[in-house]
Amino acid sequence: MTSHFSSLRSALRTDVTSSLVVFLVALPLCVGVAIAAGVPAELGLITGIVGGLVTGLLPGSSLQVSGPAAGLTVLVFTAVKDYGLAALGVLVLLTGLLQLALGALRLGRWFRAISLSVVHGMLAGIGLVLIAGQLYALGDREAPGSGTSNIAGLPGHVADVAASRPALTAIGVGIGTIVVMTLWKKVHGRAQLLPGPLLAVGTATAVTAVFDLPVKRVEVTGLVEAVQPPGLGEFIRLVDVGVVATIVTFTLVASAESLFSAAAVDRLHEGPKTDYDKELMAQGAGNAVCGLLGAVPMTSVIVRSAANVQAGARTRLSRVLHGVWLLLFAAILPDALGMIPTAALAGVLIHAGFKLLPLKELGPLWREHRGEAVILVITAGAILFTNMFEGVLVGLVLAVTKAAWEVSHVHIDVADSGEGRVRVRIQGNATFLRLPRILDTLENLPVDRSVELNLAGLRHLDHACMTALQNWADQRNARTVPSDRAPAT
Repeated sequence: MTSHFSSLRSALRTDVTSSLVVFLVALPLCVGVAIAAGVPAELGLITGIVGGLVTGLLPGSSLQVSGPAAGLTVLVFTAVKDYGLAALGVLVLLTGLLQLALGALRLGRWFRAISLSVVHGMLAGIGLVLIAGQLYALGDREAPGSGTSNIAGLPGHVADVAASRPALTAIGVGIGTIVVMTLWKKVHGRAQLLPGPLLAVGTATAVTAVFDLPVKRVEVTGLVEAVQPPGLGEFIRLVDVGVVATIVTFTLVASAESLFSAAAVDRLHEGPKTDYDKELMAQGAGNAVCGLLGAVPMTSVIVRSAANVQAGARTRLSRVLHGVWLLLFAAILPDALGMIPTAALAGVLIHAGFKLLPLKELGPLWREHRGEAVILVITAGAILFTNMFEGVLVGLVLAVTKAAWEVSHVHIDVADSGEGRVRVRIQGNATFLRLPRILDTLENLPVDRSVELNLAGLRHLDHACMTALQNWADQRNARTVPSDRAPAT
């Protein structure tokens, strides 16, 4: 009994400590993601609070932490720009309900079937768009909007910033934030308990306040005032195809990011593994609540989850308490947000964007699996130059096409059996993708020979190939086979 009580007390102590670490990691990211998405900073905190107090209590993954993620920043920014802040609640609410339905139908595990190259391409595309947009925020400027316009406007942005002393000051603050985060990762020991993003943003805030630097700060509206439940009039937008596509995109990206994060977190600890369907429903419940509050959507976030595991968390209590600390901070110290320079948060997100780029993995992938590397690059580029939904769709089509091409391998053996007869044996999987090669081989056979076509070695023959082979045999028999020779069979 004493040993059991001691074990519970030890678990409670480590969970409380872990929750504080996760809170310190989550605070600047919640605020930064909201600002980058073009919504009030408090909405990011609300999503973090819901991620702890709602999703954190539900079954699925015991140690994974949820909140606003950099991966959804671009999507939210575009949605708010296209449909307005008032519509955000409806979009997130329907996303949550759709996730609940997918989880109830036990479809969560199917998100694990997505090609890894498409996932990495999706994250890389998000990272590129995020970086391109935050380069403007780094100089206290508004980004033009889409990925292509952000990239096209960079030369003009550089010229504008170079002629503005306040903008150069803001860039100095942002770059300083990135430098502090980068160098802090090289520090070892217990100092790592202090998260790099918090240290970097705290340092930038202190320097800005001490020297009264002329840079933009976070605008504070108040936690209660930031809550914007969706009105009935906003649900009328659901007849818009673009709104429906946005909801589907939110659902797919948020679900995929959450479940891939769960797979990564499971590899970090020895405790109970994730139930993917229950985790998807937990994410759906959290997003439904966020939608009712008009907040930004949530996903499971690998940075916070890894910090939770590394800090020694044992149960879901740590992720619930991190939501409590976020709530207390937002309620007691709301004015502290108004002291944070937006350039520092831009620096945090640029750093996060670079971490989404698979720079180390791309070289080995190109050498060993060149087709996968091509899919990754094309997916990222498609997201950058179109949008998230179309970019991921392009990647999925390429991945499926590549898989179909590799699976539909056929071996064609042509042999002269004498007596004016040619034997052709086709083995493997004959699909329409290999039809040109099959027909080229058959049509190049000598017209003065009879042909024996052996298909016994085929594991699969699709309708297109079966029809083409029958047509070829009929035409050859009708055209060139002498009467004393056997027809093509």
